[in-house]
Amino acid sequence: MSHDVNVAVVGFGFASQTFHIPLIQATPGLQLVAVSSSNADNVTAALPEVAVAATPQALFAREDVDLVVIPTPNETHFPLAKAALAAGKHVVLDKPFTVTLAEAKTLKSLADDAGRRLSVFHNRRWDSDFLTLKALLASGELGRVVSLESRFDRFRPEVRDRWREKPRPGGGIWYDLGPHLLDQACELFGKPRAIQLNLARQRDDASVEDDFLCLLDYPGCRVSLAASTLVAAETPRFRVHGTRGSYVKYGLDPQEARLKAGETPVRDWGMDARDGQLSLAEGSQGAVSQTTYTTLPGDYLAYYREVVAALTGSGDMPVSVEDAIRSMRLLEAGLDSHRQGRWVSL
Repeated sequence: MSHDVNVAVVGFGFASQTFHIPLIQATPGLQLVAVSSSNADNVTAALPEVAVAATPQALFAREDVDLVVIPTPNETHFPLAKAALAAGKHVVLDKPFTVTLAEAKTLKSLADDAGRRLSVFHNRRWDSDFLTLKALLASGELGRVVSLESRFDRFRPEVRDRWREKPRPGGGIWYDLGPHLLDQACELFGKPRAIQLNLARQRDDASVEDDFLCLLDYPGCRVSLAASTLVAAETPRFRVHGTRGSYVKYGLDPQEARLKAGETPVRDWGMDARDGQLSLAEGSQGAVSQTTYTTLPGDYLAYYREVVAALTGSGDMPVSVEDAIRSMRLLEAGLDSHRQGRWVSL
């Protein structure tokens, strides 16, 4: 591809406006050329230089579009991606990849047959705290890791009128935050041996699960993943223990909040104001030293920079289809575990 990658975005909802469009516009080598929306006036008011298509199908028919980005309700990912691939477009899907493992495998086959590139927006691989934890584990300072606790808690006691909180395919907290936490765990430790999941509805009038606790079994290490909408007190984002010490990190990566505030993303903008605490063994008498462990900056722009590299022939897509299928397999195995009330081997 000798020109900038021309991008079209399906829909003009929260994910499009808050995450994808700002990141696309801030990435050299990408050119946002069109958005599909039933309300053209809203798009034109915000993006006067961008064409508006009334339907996704009209968007896919545009000959000037190289890449289609699909940040739409989960149950629409499969049919929209299938149609975009059939039209000869490369595709980026928001997470989760699809709502079933079978759909995920079908999309891989369609992309392979069409010779098109396909990826999933697992942006939290580029969170400040996760990049820091990944580097810390690679350094070996904690020794052999024996446990990891990864939590993503919020306090949202009122049920909102939005598709994520309604009983529809891909709704509920497991398909919302589960893909992020599962993908991060697999990036650190690979595929687990088994999974156990407990889902709950904790808020008044909740019609879908709004709390989960997931355990992953690795040789010599247990990983706990959790998310809830009824946690008012601060909990650690990460708590890791190893044979030589521990690492604890509070606070969330700042990039989502900055994007919600309308800031324009730039490289190195994901500076985290809160550092973690590293506790390391000193000698053989059980003494422990505690130090502040500097948090690396987050970088959501890295995702789309790698998309540009892949589509211009100088790299791979930032999240492979195989990785996306891995997450779908774990999401479904987790649901099987919850229904059966037991560990499910993988």
